[in-house]
Amino acid sequence: MNASIRPVRHPRFDCVIFDCDGVLVDSEPIVNRVLNEMLNELGIRISLEESTEWFLGRAVREELANIERRRGAPLPENWLSHWFARRNAVLEAEVQAVPHVREAVAAIAATGLPVCVASGADRIKVKLQLTRTGLVALFRQDEREHIFSATEVARSKPAPDVYLLAARTMNVAPARCAVIEDSPAGITAGVAAGMTVFGYAARNAAATLLAAGAGSTFADMRELPERIG
Repeated sequence: MNASIRPVRHPRFDCVIFDCDGVLVDSEPIVNRVLNEMLNELGIRISLEESTEWFLGRAVREELANIERRRGAPLPENWLSHWFARRNAVLEAEVQAVPHVREAVAAIAATGLPVCVASGADRIKVKLQLTRTGLVALFRQDEREHIFSATEVARSKPAPDVYLLAARTMNVAPARCAVIEDSPAGITAGVAAGMTVFGYAARNAAATLLAAGAGSTFADMRELPERIG
């Protein structure tokens, strides 16, 4: 590159941070189905709709005390390990990328904006899903994968920890980050981190995402590059 030519700074952002579940991969219906089955097997009579609302954007491991409270008894030994194994097996067989997200991420990255993933899920799940769908290559640069998960932070979403970790590692100011989220908990995390949040409203109501703090919403990933630009 000619030394006299400097990269043009984006007018709004220095990095675009994607949530994983529900934004990059269409995993929520799969995970919610398996979790609902396992909760009912524990003797907790709960509908799919109720358990979906309960765990939307939240890590199961951080809800164990509430599960025990709802059950009225301690969880069986190794229940969490069984949950991870059963969840992962079904995801490995069924998970697909969100429609048009591959093209959307590639179009944003092609403008020179760095992209990364910041998920409230555990790293094994995130890597499994991104690898299964082939999306992992979009977040790999200079032999490094720009993927951040709840495994690396003290608190999962709705705490802002994973988003702040992503900003620090990507060497950008939180105020110069755009976040793509689909859940109220994730939007709360992005807002708490001081970032601009775009709400993906394909499955969750736009009004709910706006109420959580999203600056705007969209329902088709083909719209995202223009919105970021």
